[in-house]
Amino acid sequence: MPTKAPRRTRDRILELSLRLFNEFGEPNITTSLIAEELVISPGNLYYHFRNKDDIVNSLFAAFHDEINQMLTVPSKRRANIEDVWIYLHRMFELVWRYRFFYRDLSDLLSRNRTLELHFKKILEHEIEVARALCNGLREEKEIEASAEQVDALAANMVVVGTYWLSWEYVRNPRRYTEQQMMADALARGCYQVLSLVGPYLRGHSAEVYEKLADEYLKTVAVA
Repeated sequence: MPTKAPRRTRDRILELSLRLFNEFGEPNITTSLIAEELVISPGNLYYHFRNKDDIVNSLFAAFHDEINQMLTVPSKRRANIEDVWIYLHRMFELVWRYRFFYRDLSDLLSRNRTLELHFKKILEHEIEVARALCNGLREEKEIEASAEQVDALAANMVVVGTYWLSWEYVRNPRRYTEQQMMADALARGCYQVLSLVGPYLRGHSAEVYEKLADEYLKTVAVA
């Protein structure tokens, strides 16, 4: 049988760094600790990355690519409420995968000019997509809201989505990395963001929202 090629040291460094940053917080992890965990010399690590910021920037580049692929709206039809629900689930799963960015966001942005510049653009793009999804519903008479209300709604959706995991961490810092905690946190986040849209929904979308809300409330206790 053909043997699987060993992963490159660079990829192993990024994979471990992401896990450690997510579990313990980026400020608490050093390059020396990363090298020690990988059983490589610090010099070997510095061959691939100049410093910890270089690792962070490389992880952000991967995150940026993934989120850009996700930040889209249907191109051949108007968006519906199911699109919003699926979009929220995919978004929260991605945020969880790179959760250290969101957990340590203020600290990271204050120290890293690259992240500061590019994260602003991501937030702006997220608001554009949220606005487009809401406007698709509005054009189908499935949302009753003014253009100004849609703008505020789109911004509020992104604000809640951006800081939801920070809220969850404050509520349960000792259980933050548990699998069940993760599943519940993502479900609560999706529900909370969608609940912002709920009061504006009409017709079929309102019916779908009520069904989704009922299913959610049966499986996850809202605290």
